[in-house]
Amino acid sequence: MSNLNYTFTNKTRNFTYALMAIGLITIIVGFIHTPKELDVNVDQHTRIWANLLVNGYFFLGIGLLATFFMALQYAAEVAWSVAVKRVYEAVSCYLPVGATIMFLILLAGQLHLHHLYQWMDPAVYDKTSPKYDALITHKHGYFAPAFFWTRTIIYLGVWNLFQRGFRRRSLEEDLTGGTALHYKNMGKGALFLVFFAVTSSTSAWDWLMSLDVHWFSTMYGWYAFSGMWISAMTTIMLTVLFLKRKGYLENVNDSHIHDIAKWMFAVSFLWSYLWFCQFMLIWYTNIPEEIIYFQDRLANYGYMGLMWTVFILNFAFPMILLMSRDAKRNYYFIVIVGCIILVGHWLDVYDMVMPATVKGDHQLGWMEIGTALGFVGLLIFVVHKSLAKAPLMVQKHPYLDESLHHNF
Repeated sequence: MSNLNYTFTNKTRNFTYALMAIGLITIIVGFIHTPKELDVNVDQHTRIWANLLVNGYFFLGIGLLATFFMALQYAAEVAWSVAVKRVYEAVSCYLPVGATIMFLILLAGQLHLHHLYQWMDPAVYDKTSPKYDALITHKHGYFAPAFFWTRTIIYLGVWNLFQRGFRRRSLEEDLTGGTALHYKNMGKGALFLVFFAVTSSTSAWDWLMSLDVHWFSTMYGWYAFSGMWISAMTTIMLTVLFLKRKGYLENVNDSHIHDIAKWMFAVSFLWSYLWFCQFMLIWYTNIPEEIIYFQDRLANYGYMGLMWTVFILNFAFPMILLMSRDAKRNYYFIVIVGCIILVGHWLDVYDMVMPATVKGDHQLGWMEIGTALGFVGLLIFVVHKSLAKAPLMVQKHPYLDESLHHNF
């Protein structure tokens, strides 16, 4: 089979359609019908919107951090990853789709179609209202609609501009060759990293941390960033291995796979370090306004089992299973570990959202699984459609020859 062109087969396409249909049907059924066997007090619509936020943010993060990884490869002048460049480019192509979905979820909140964000309710700023909240009122300058939406539009708009620019110049480079476009991408990559260093944290504050509006953590932005990063690297790895299994990417060898697996291993440790530091420091100091976040998860709303499951899945499994050289080169083994990591970090975002929105009325049921499957199908569809639009191997990248001979 040719190494240059990927065919998005009807079988794969129909599989993605089926997953997206499951997700769409799940959401529609959820809006029009609350099953009687679900003995919950929380508004069913809140549960639906909370699930949309979990998946909207999680899958947006995969596209965004693939863009970050692409910028990082340019800025650091990395050669080994050129052989899989089309893969992480394709994963980054989900960013416009994810950004649109995230924008619509936030807009729905601003239009009061859901009430996930307490600070979006005008009543909390009205001293005559029983909902008045003095602490949120002190934060009104930051959460004022004009300022919030200015930030959100800048985040999503600039991220997408960089992603489209990287992709467009990469495809153009295949035709023109030379180094001019490569050096331009290097410069743009460095600019993106500077912009992303700030906005990756501030967007996490705005879209996730503000769900627990009375609480804050200076480590939260980095924590969210590390979870998105490992999810993106795992998605890139699984896509590479899928293509290898289908006979594509003939020039991608075990050393390339090993290097991606090292990223999975290393970023898992970064996430674990941030998880532990945030939890341990707050637990040790025991300051009331800080511990409320973990009280909700460990005591008030019954998320203790989920919280520790997330830590074990995202720390112990990657550490133990990906430590050896052989493990990083065993394709079937990596697929199993990769699926565990993705499920673990999806559950992590779930744990970041649900205690602040549905409180104790949470469950991993048909709604959660169906919605997640729909987003999985959408991600696969976008990635594979992008893969089919360009040769799988870049043609005239200045580091291509070095990457093709990458071996250790």
